[in-house]
Amino acid sequence: MVDLTALLTDLATESEQLDALVAPLPPQEWELSTPAAGWTIAHQIAHLAWTDHVARLAATDADAFYASVTAAPDPARLVDDGAVAFLGPPDALLARWRTGRAALAAALTAAPAGEKLPWYGTRMSPASMATARIMETWAHGEDVAEALGVTRPATDRLRHVAYLGFRTVGHSFAAHGLAVPTAPVRVELAAPDGESWTFGPADAVDLVTGPALDFCLLVTRRRHRADLALVATGPIADRWLDVAQAFAGPPGTGPAPRTAAPGSRR
Repeated sequence: MVDLTALLTDLATESEQLDALVAPLPPQEWELSTPAAGWTIAHQIAHLAWTDHVARLAATDADAFYASVTAAPDPARLVDDGAVAFLGPPDALLARWRTGRAALAAALTAAPAGEKLPWYGTRMSPASMATARIMETWAHGEDVAEALGVTRPATDRLRHVAYLGFRTVGHSFAAHGLAVPTAPVRVELAAPDGESWTFGPADAVDLVTGPALDFCLLVTRRRHRADLALVATGPIADRWLDVAQAFAGPPGTGPAPRTAAPGSRR
């Protein structure tokens, strides 16, 4: 059984580390551009605050969550409009994010364990919602760190991101309008502490191997596969590395390669 308390502890730690990165910034640095086109550091934190807010609605008031979706003037701009709506001066934005993430943790703790919460195009258990929030917080934290020229150490919390990336194989194909494969894929990753993380059946023909950090950068669409030390064996695994995404919603254009060398394929 998944330990929701442990997940929420990891979510809090991931959030606190990003908080510690942005809290000391002078106001002008909140306006630095990040890898997401048109988004500043302020937009990144506002997005996390907004997503925590709608996740709390999903956990506490499904009708209000659905109303927030149907009331959107342009569903295609829901995420961007949400970030803009939550923008504010750095102090106010930080306070809103801190209050919102604490409220979300309390709401997920109170939600019945077997309940499926509404979300965009799917339904999620409280544990899955917490896992998704870890993934989002880490991924947007990477955007902030890149804008600041900071390299963050990889931690064992990446296991949550990697697991979600593995669980969303089918979603990745469907989000790109492709047939969902029926054959399984195995993933074997080198964890930050030197251990090995494995997902999927050991006898799967299709296999992805490489560093856990690289896999997490891929499934959050922060890096192109050409820039990562991931190896795909088998046609399904190879195609998956082109379309992998661990988040709900449309895939967007995805990152362009930063190097000329192609990614590893077999």
